[in-house]
Amino acid sequence: MNRFVKGIILLSIAAFFAECLEFVVNMILARELGEHGMGLYMSILPTIFLIIVIASLELPISISKFIAESNPKLHESMLRHAFRMTAIFTAFSTAAASIALPFIPVFDTYHPFIKGIVIGLIPVVAFTSIARGYFMGVQKMGKIAIANALKKIIQLLCLFLFFQWYSFELDMAVLISLFVLVVSDVVVLVYLYSQFIMARRAMSGQQHIHLRGKDVRKRLLAVSIPTTGLRIFHAVVNAIEPFLVKGALLAAGVAGTAAIDQYGMLAGVAVTIGSFPAFIAHSLMVVMIPSISEAYALSQYDIVLKRLKQSIFITFGYGIPAVWIMFQFAEPLTHLFFHSPEAQYYLQLLWPYFLFHLFVMPLQACLIGMGFVKEAFYHNVWSHIVALSMMYVLGSMENLQMLGIILGMNTGMILLTSLHYTQICKALRVSVFLTGGNRTPRIEG
Repeated sequence: MNRFVKGIILLSIAAFFAECLEFVVNMILARELGEHGMGLYMSILPTIFLIIVIASLELPISISKFIAESNPKLHESMLRHAFRMTAIFTAFSTAAASIALPFIPVFDTYHPFIKGIVIGLIPVVAFTSIARGYFMGVQKMGKIAIANALKKIIQLLCLFLFFQWYSFELDMAVLISLFVLVVSDVVVLVYLYSQFIMARRAMSGQQHIHLRGKDVRKRLLAVSIPTTGLRIFHAVVNAIEPFLVKGALLAAGVAGTAAIDQYGMLAGVAVTIGSFPAFIAHSLMVVMIPSISEAYALSQYDIVLKRLKQSIFITFGYGIPAVWIMFQFAEPLTHLFFHSPEAQYYLQLLWPYFLFHLFVMPLQACLIGMGFVKEAFYHNVWSHIVALSMMYVLGSMENLQMLGIILGMNTGMILLTSLHYTQICKALRVSVFLTGGNRTPRIEG
């Protein structure tokens, strides 16, 4: 069994375990926070993730790509420069967040300590990114798998203990839920860095080639800036989406509280259930980026095409049965959270969104590995412009409301998948059936 398949299997098993825990975590949150509290929690999360994305600078992607493509003698020098760059950027972003957060109106309706939680997350996420990127690049996926599972275990244990022993007001309950998120990230930081330090000690006896800091920064930022731009765009869209959905529903004549409740059903229940199989897609993405980067850098286009076919075959193999199960058993699945017919209805209508999302992640990994990060960014921009426009226009119609929102989401995801796929076929000079490539592969000796 080759390293690519081993990595997928290992990450998928760990991710399945983590997703099961995530499912239980969301069930606890749904029961403790209630419909309105879940709506508040899901509404603030995208804004927090936007700040975290900016802080991380997408170093896991750029570092893993650098590691996979370069000589091992360059790794130590690159990591030293990456540490310095991260320290400077983290100091700047933490100071900027401390100044800016009090003026962001989104936080006004939440507990004031939430701002401190977000600021504390910035250095934790930033420095974790270096270790995560290194292990992705050397394709030691076991470390990544353990870190992902550990995060969910800590989150579940803390939530269970807090809510089992104490009773909180709604704003304090939301604060506790977010605080637990920080605690789990700190534990992951400690674990990954303990493993990272041991790995660096093992490299200390080897010969290293010194790199100029300017060259390292240029190479890392060449990947980090567009991928960060892509993630920021996603985070901005996710931060806007709750308010756009609520605005559309208000325009359709839905009451304000009911609009928040409906968004809580959509994002907190339907999307949570529908996103469950995405742990395999995410595992594919993590493994594919260094694998595709290495093969494409060596002009081994036959291997790139092979990896693409494998990822599509795997996605078909689990995606269609998973979506069918969610559609057929929507009622008992949604009742694990709330006894809400609306959530069941939303879950069933969103099946195209969930299915095509499973394809988007490995396709996007392929684009990043091949160096088409800007193209991936543009695809996301256009698909989200279409999706958000449809969501607002159709969602504000009195006879459609949430149905219009869901139609917009489905259309955007199908469009994004199509754009990614056609770009890859064009780059590899193959047909949409992945045949007829005329690139000349470089054979390893």
